[in-house]
Amino acid sequence: MSELLQKVKDKLESKFGDALLSAEMHYDFPVFILRKDSVKDVLIFLKEDTDLNFHFLTTMCGIHQPDETEDKQFGLMYQLHNMPKNFRIRLKTFMSKSDLDMPTISDIYPTAGWMERQEYDFFGFNFIGHKNLSRILNMDEMNYFPMRKEYPLEDLGRSDKSDKMFGR
Repeated sequence: MSELLQKVKDKLESKFGDALLSAEMHYDFPVFILRKDSVKDVLIFLKEDTDLNFHFLTTMCGIHQPDETEDKQFGLMYQLHNMPKNFRIRLKTFMSKSDLDMPTISDIYPTAGWMERQEYDFFGFNFIGHKNLSRILNMDEMNYFPMRKEYPLEDLGRSDKSDKMFGR
């Protein structure tokens, strides 16, 4: 276990207790799985803690895993960076399709405003408190979310290709 993983894990466990569901290394990258209702508080802590100082949100992206259990089909991943020390960590949280509400973090990381609009646009996440949660890349008239794995990859009228050719 890396020093950074252990350090962040210890701090999160002492501050948030059972909100931290797991901590592990994925390809030399510390990854922390959190309870959905604690994500915003954890992000505030990670940014404001002077020792950790994860002051930069590198990316935030949605995840759709239709083969998972109902409560883990959708997820959000946040990647944070401490530039002076060049530390990076990843936080993940999972939820069901029936509960895609998350508090906005654009008040913590202003760049999250654009990222939240993108994940709303493509997956349908509803960021509570966002000042302008509207489609950013797709047409306003769209009544579906194109990055969800709910749609066939090929035209159903074609017999020469099937979804299993694309890893599904």
